[in-house]
Amino acid sequence: MDSPRALDIDHSKIIPRMPSWVTAAPAETLEDMAFLSGAALHHLHLLMARDDVPKTLLRARLALRAAEACVRFSGRPERAGALRDTVHFLRPGDLPGPAGEVYLSWLGAVARAVSVRSLGRALPAVDEDRIADCLNAGRGAPVSRAGRVLEAMMATVRQEVPALILADAALSQALGLDHVTPLLAAGLKRADLRKRGDELRRACHRAVVASAVETARLAADLTRRAEHVNAVAPKLRAKGAGEAVEMFLTRDAVAAAALPLPPRAARRLCDRLVELGAVRELTGRDTFRLYGV
Repeated sequence: MDSPRALDIDHSKIIPRMPSWVTAAPAETLEDMAFLSGAALHHLHLLMARDDVPKTLLRARLALRAAEACVRFSGRPERAGALRDTVHFLRPGDLPGPAGEVYLSWLGAVARAVSVRSLGRALPAVDEDRIADCLNAGRGAPVSRAGRVLEAMMATVRQEVPALILADAALSQALGLDHVTPLLAAGLKRADLRKRGDELRRACHRAVVASAVETARLAADLTRRAEHVNAVAPKLRAKGAGEAVEMFLTRDAVAAAALPLPPRAARRLCDRLVELGAVRELTGRDTFRLYGV
């Protein structure tokens, strides 16, 4: 007989884990890799269909991860903390610099539903006809389609950022996702971008498995954190607190100055949310702080 405690469990709120056999043993053949990436993507698809997963926040966090990978590919030293600082403390007229531009491109790519126009805004240097060709990459499984886009872009444009954004856009569209959900960039290595044909497809399958596993873990963590934020939100009395909470639930990081409150009230709200365990201070600094779920 089930115990009373077991009967009280709401199984609809349990985020299932990625099956351990997906990553238990390294795949050697292209067929094995395709099977495992398909299994990983299926699990991720089920997660993304859940109403409780904060998808906008998840995409924002994945955009930072993808931008960090692209910056690393270019040989630049900036990592997640520096990228956050560059973008979130930009003032009107400031230039974000090369690393900041990479991060802004990824943020622009994930911000709107997948379309030629929205990707054109994120990648103004790429012709919209080329973007349309990437989104119509022909038939085939999602990872194969994304691989073809990546190969074509690296052979012509030879720029990692637009190539990876459009490959992830093609992958997301093939998976039936309405927004770009970065998976390939964070899982690939710099040497993979020079590969072609089956070797590139192997690299893409391998990258998808690794990224899907990490994304599933991140989705589960953010879902728990978002649930806690929503639980403590009624305790916040400041005018504009509801809008501020929505910003935390949709952005990777937020500066107190960006909140729709007077400066002192914004700082107090951030301190209160940290005290309640709803958000974290992300920089470790006493000033110029950033907060995130």
